[in-house]
Amino acid sequence: MKEVPHVERFLDSLWLEAGLARNTLEAYGRDLGRCHAWLRSHGSSLERAGRAELERYLGERLGAGGQATSAARFLSSLRRYYAYLLREGLRGDDPTEGILPPRRPRRLPDTLSEAQVEALLAAPDTDTPLGLRDRAMLEVLYATGLRVSELVALEMGRVRVGQGVVQVEGKGGRERLVPLGEEALTWLQRYVHRARMALLHGRLSEALFVTRRGAPMTRQAFWQLVKRYARLAGIEQPLSPHTLRHAFATHLIHHGADLRTVQMLLGHADISTTQIYTHVARVRLARIHREHHPRG
Repeated sequence: MKEVPHVERFLDSLWLEAGLARNTLEAYGRDLGRCHAWLRSHGSSLERAGRAELERYLGERLGAGGQATSAARFLSSLRRYYAYLLREGLRGDDPTEGILPPRRPRRLPDTLSEAQVEALLAAPDTDTPLGLRDRAMLEVLYATGLRVSELVALEMGRVRVGQGVVQVEGKGGRERLVPLGEEALTWLQRYVHRARMALLHGRLSEALFVTRRGAPMTRQAFWQLVKRYARLAGIEQPLSPHTLRHAFATHLIHHGADLRTVQMLLGHADISTTQIYTHVARVRLARIHREHHPRG
């Protein structure tokens, strides 16, 4: 790293001012060393480089198969280095100013196929009060696309059986009405009529879903249940607490729902959050085109 201008002093300043770990400092040093070597091979240096040269370097890294996350990290290293040179009077400008980090592609979240969801929903033993509760929770979660935190926070008074909807309080206190669907409503009513009072043992609770001790279900406890039922259903892929939420959205779009509808059902404040599912919509449109267009 000594051949890189001022890098040792730069790394010392990072260690003193930010207390960065040794591995992090070494990563900064490697990033700067690679950039300096590239610049030297193109008749420049890290100390003299201009914005155009740095943009070309970052562009070549992406073009060579580098990931956007790596290029963004390189840019971060360069920005901190030039900010140091500027602060120390070793350079009169910052060549990284105005360079935008490469956009990281938004990866579609892990989800489940419809067959996997069916297997997961069928995993609880509905001959027991706990199994009936768990089946109802899974059915409601998949039918509504609720966040797990929204599911466990549901209260009895928020289920409108006659209308077939549930009133949900989402992020920022925003409320929305979400349809339950016949299947989820059927299982929910079975749970309420056959299992909930057995779990409460005469105690009172406003919580819709309760534990065997009569307490409201927690996010952590429900998540452990989901993982256990996934194993019973033979689902080996990694799951997240939002897996059924993503399955809800993905399957809706596969069956013809538009993004704006999915946005409303998921409770996204901004359509841009829902746009991670545009890939699903494009795949569906391509399939419809192939199946129905005379030259598809």
